[in-house]
Amino acid sequence: MTEGTLFKIKKYALHDGPGIRTTVFFKGCPLSCRWCHNPEGLDPRPQTMSRRTSSGEIHETVGIVLGVDDLIKEIEKDVLFYDESGGGATFSGGEPLAQPQFLEAVLAACNHLEIHAALDTSGFAPPAVLDRILPRLQLVLFDLKIMDEKQHRRYTGMSNRTVLENLKRIAGSRTPVRIRVPLIPGITDGRANIAEIIRFARTLKTVQGVDLLPFHRIGGEKYRRLGMTDTMAEAAPPMTERVAAIKHRFESAGWTVSIGG
Repeated sequence: MTEGTLFKIKKYALHDGPGIRTTVFFKGCPLSCRWCHNPEGLDPRPQTMSRRTSSGEIHETVGIVLGVDDLIKEIEKDVLFYDESGGGATFSGGEPLAQPQFLEAVLAACNHLEIHAALDTSGFAPPAVLDRILPRLQLVLFDLKIMDEKQHRRYTGMSNRTVLENLKRIAGSRTPVRIRVPLIPGITDGRANIAEIIRFARTLKTVQGVDLLPFHRIGGEKYRRLGMTDTMAEAAPPMTERVAAIKHRFESAGWTVSIGG
């Protein structure tokens, strides 16, 4: 039986694609973005997370192994909401493409049940894996972080060459894609980086819109609970005016833009 490791299943999600959705978070990611707000999704293995209570500190396991049938049963519970809202299931992480066999099997089941399937991805995966997955998707939410390769490697731990090539492959397949840009002050929100993202995105024919994802501190406490170092602990969210200015730049390039997904 094909199994996968997940760390969260979020019901009634409204920011991970159209309509009301169930977002499935896969555990494990090949990147190590400094600003990651889901640090529990980085390690592919189940982990122990501490939590303070009034009676002391307790320890919880983060990460569960599920088979395809069990996951589909969870997704299928909300088919009525998908049908009424134009929603479906979104596979996020972590990085879903890091578990290709499980992801492909789950997508095949969604296709059979006519459940709209979206992939939220960093794009860092072997092209052969992406080619297997693309025909089963109705939408890709693609994180485009840093265009300069050296800076991409510095802040995510990996080159962006595969990322950019895979985005081209997705556009070439004519699969609809929304570009998601994390706005990390001093890292991704510079004028040059935004200009390069716009320039590159203009070469792609299937980009339906852009989602700007301003940095936030929501994930900060999870680093402590996992015993990990939060390298962005002193960072502040971007100013509202800065986000609005970047939104205007993308809109001027011809795309519809949302803030926060």
